[in-house]
Amino acid sequence: QVQLVESGGGLVQAGGSLRLSCAASGRTYSPYAMAWFRQAPGKEREFVAFINWSGSNTYYSDSVKGRFTISRDNAKNTVYLQMNSLKPEDTAVYYCAASRYSSIAYPHQANQYDYWGQGTQVTVSS
Repeated sequence: QVQLVESGGGLVQAGGSLRLSCAASGRTYSPYAMAWFRQAPGKEREFVAFINWSGSNTYYSDSVKGRFTISRDNAKNTVYLQMNSLKPEDTAVYYCAASRYSSIAYPHQANQYDYWGQGTQVTVSS
């Protein structure tokens, strides 16, 4: 089992930045790929960004490409999401997710992940 705890959400003005963190605990000795998803009110959960175990492969949704950066520090069992040039449409609850595998074939699909955090709210005002 892996437990995930997100932090770093908050209220920011459009054009601003936030850095989300996701700390993993539990079975962290096994390599695992991780991702960020988000869910806005009344909408389905959507993929945001993916990173494999080594950090050598990252993947982003078109809506955040060029503005968001995913990274990880395996020594700290933590994954980050640096969000720049935030827009009101980025407002959502952001969730981190972990797979039992070091890399996965369809990182944009939520059913590929085995563990989820409780989410952190990001609100971008216009």
